[in-house]
Amino acid sequence: MQDRKKYLTAPEKSIEVGKKSISKLLEEMAQTGFQGKRLGEAARIWAEMTQQKGLTIFMGYSGSMSTTGQWKLVRWLIENRYIDVLVSTGANISEDILEAMGYNYYQGTWLANDEDLLEAKVDRFYDIYADEYEYRELEGLIRKFASTLDTKRSYSTREFLNRFGEYQWKKGIKSITATAWKYGVPVYSPGLIDSGYGVALSLLKREEGKLVRLDQTQDMEELGQIADRSKRTAVVYIGGGVPKDTIQLASIIKSLSKGGEESTPHDYAIQITTDSPQWGGLSGCTLEEAISWGKIAADSTRSVVYCDATIALPLIAHSMSEKVEKRKDVPDLGWVFKNK
Repeated sequence: MQDRKKYLTAPEKSIEVGKKSISKLLEEMAQTGFQGKRLGEAARIWAEMTQQKGLTIFMGYSGSMSTTGQWKLVRWLIENRYIDVLVSTGANISEDILEAMGYNYYQGTWLANDEDLLEAKVDRFYDIYADEYEYRELEGLIRKFASTLDTKRSYSTREFLNRFGEYQWKKGIKSITATAWKYGVPVYSPGLIDSGYGVALSLLKREEGKLVRLDQTQDMEELGQIADRSKRTAVVYIGGGVPKDTIQLASIIKSLSKGGEESTPHDYAIQITTDSPQWGGLSGCTLEEAISWGKIAADSTRSVVYCDATIALPLIAHSMSEKVEKRKDVPDLGWVFKNK
């Protein structure tokens, strides 16, 4: 007969209603089940990451989340160095700039008449609206900055975004990339041109004859170097997609640079996603599957939360603001910005 006691060691604890902090609620949720439990675990794990020594925290930021009121949370994470490296879609680090410029996104409905929106020059992100003319001003800002660059050389997306961050900060535009420049957090975007950046750079080439060249091999080389110079690494994935795999590959580059016989996986891992694993896509791929690649450590502290990030991220961030007083050991990545 099987030893029953090994299965019956951690009692589930039902949540009781009462006045409590968000961090306390998530602690209680971690003792329940399903995705509530995983959300509570993710909050605990991220807080634990911030108290580790010699740990570099990578964050993958996917989709178009900045239009939904999430970008200031990411900015806050950067300011407090709860993340050390950001790998983002182009959308997330361009669309935040619109609000940082002083414009607004607007609450709408997914049931809108999209033909009417097109005629009115209103863009729709599910149930969020944007003024197309204001969006063009955002792209114009990117184009104006890009026109100052040296067309005789190439730029990694990290250097491009770092310079753009400085450009914005000096104009009083406190976007994600501007804040990252201020606090020394490198930002990479493997799909940068799949966004307003692509529109701006294309128009710069078409109308002014200036071609800005981006070197994504340099991006991967730098990310591999960051992993290589780190004693240990951790990952936080908001969604999945290209940012997730780019960060995963940094651990592979580190391993191969050492001969490839020993894996150098991430020791902590959190993912918030709405994608399911059975379809075979990376966004839904389990962290356990990544163990087979040597991307995530078998004994890692990890949690996948199957939840809309617009629900999970605000709760976790507010929990951290209550529980985590200060990051214990912030890695100095100043050397990255000396790379050309």
